[in-house]
Amino acid sequence: MSAGQLRLCHRDDVPEGAARGFLPLPGAPRNVIVVKRGGQLHGYMDACPHYRGGTPMAWRRDAYLNGDGTHIACHAHGALFDIETGACVSGPCLGRNLTRVPLTEAEDGSISVPAQVAGRAAREG
Repeated sequence: MSAGQLRLCHRDDVPEGAARGFLPLPGAPRNVIVVKRGGQLHGYMDACPHYRGGTPMAWRRDAYLNGDGTHIACHAHGALFDIETGACVSGPCLGRNLTRVPLTEAEDGSISVPAQVAGRAAREG
């Protein structure tokens, strides 16, 4: 892992078609959501853009997708987001986007994020 990167998880920690939340550092108040779709990983801050500062989106642990798994869902507001782009496609924050988190995959399957993500998670929590 390169300097300035924090290990978040392993590729196999997120099953195909699922989403999971991971803390970038122990005690951070905000998760990074990782979604695996079509073998590709997508990362976003767990913060619905409907309210300033963002609202956590899962109603229970790792419940980040809608019922049929086609969109990331904010269960507080009913908003739906495109998995690949983070764009809101339905709900009160239409036209806004989730905050994308760049994910880096190492040869061993470890997934890391830029260290500043931990700072962002603390500020947004």
